[in-house]
Amino acid sequence: MDQFPQKLKELLDLFSMLSSEQERIDFLISYSDKFKENPDRIAQLTEENNVPFCESGVYVWAKKQPDKTLKFYFAVQNPQGISAKALTVILDQTVSGENPEKILNIPDDLVFKIFGQNLSMGKNMGLSGIVQMVKRKARQSLGSGLR
Repeated sequence: MDQFPQKLKELLDLFSMLSSEQERIDFLISYSDKFKENPDRIAQLTEENNVPFCESGVYVWAKKQPDKTLKFYFAVQNPQGISAKALTVILDQTVSGENPEKILNIPDDLVFKIFGQNLSMGKNMGLSGIVQMVKRKARQSLGSGLR
């Protein structure tokens, strides 16, 4: 766990201290309220940026920074996509500005660590798809697939 982004570790520690499901829900809603649409120059809704199986219509972009870190951008097409908005804000705040190598080490069970075990299969697939797309963009940046 030492190899993935420090800000994400800190957030997961915070989630582990929440004592009730309602606290977790309130915390996630507060994150979703911070979601902001991306600039038009970034938000070109292409198939390569579309998260498969995500019912909220999420798109993910990554831009390589001069210091070789990545800045992530997200679009959520469903205005009711509170979980998707919360996760994209969390990912932006905790992995944007990180090296791709650390991003690739994000745990595969991140969605469960954040949202708990009571997700429907469809919601889990969509949210996990967002995490996998972030990791794919990090992998592509290592292979010079991003500018």
